[in-house]
Amino acid sequence: MTACRHRPHFPPYPVMTRAASPSPATAPAERRLRLLSCNILAGGSVQRYHEYVTRSLSAVLPGRRKMDNLDRLAELLPRFDVIGLQEADAGSLRSGFLNQTRYLAETARMPFWSHQPNRPMARLAHSANGLISRLEPYSVLDYPLPSRIPGRGALLAQFGEGDSALALMVAHLSLSAPARARQLGFIAELLQDFPHAVLMGDLNTEPESVEMRQLFSKCSLQPPAQTTPTFPSWKPRRALDHILTSPAVQLDKVWTLPQAFSDHLPLAAEIRLPAHVGRKPAGKHRR
Repeated sequence: MTACRHRPHFPPYPVMTRAASPSPATAPAERRLRLLSCNILAGGSVQRYHEYVTRSLSAVLPGRRKMDNLDRLAELLPRFDVIGLQEADAGSLRSGFLNQTRYLAETARMPFWSHQPNRPMARLAHSANGLISRLEPYSVLDYPLPSRIPGRGALLAQFGEGDSALALMVAHLSLSAPARARQLGFIAELLQDFPHAVLMGDLNTEPESVEMRQLFSKCSLQPPAQTTPTFPSWKPRRALDHILTSPAVQLDKVWTLPQAFSDHLPLAAEIRLPAHVGRKPAGKHRR
């Protein structure tokens, strides 16, 4: 297994000066973060099952509707601290050779972004996982996920260091249950040593499935208190998208956004962490 280290990307515009930190006497004991997970279908829009067929040509061609969808999503991103994307295009014909993760980060004026291209299909399509963040990651690693057909991956961002790190993984899993079981076993190994862990993404399975139960038995990630259907976006019946946390990360709220940017609804969550977790260590500088 291999992992690729990615440096977070910095914008061409200046980052706002940070306000002075509160004195230790008044420093809060915990902090809140808002997370968002979106399968964006490369900017495509599907509102009925038959449109997978009737709009199949537009799925591999660029268009104004895709850009409109991206712009609508970019308007919402500043409400969140960390955003995970699945099925973002890394720059191919269907996106007009646009890196959609970078476009969303820069349009929303979010300071850090990284992406993990996974499955190039000639020059027609190039799917990727993406990370957009208001917080500066200490590291971002790529992992190919085990599968008979290559092309699935997970992106692991670490905010902070050591026991004070928040490990946040963005993943898009396979359609077959045996492949998902192997992939979730691999993810469990990667996350098991982090006390503060989050897994978010399109996992393509319900929380009570056999492979998800195996995930919960192998690492500290917890099953959701209640299911939140996200698919299909026009009449959600299945909870395929997830934001899962370890016990040391308090999951206060999970909800879907009513705006449909693809065939999945975006899934949002608000979490609470001890104040020291996920913060940039004092004296550290951008690498």
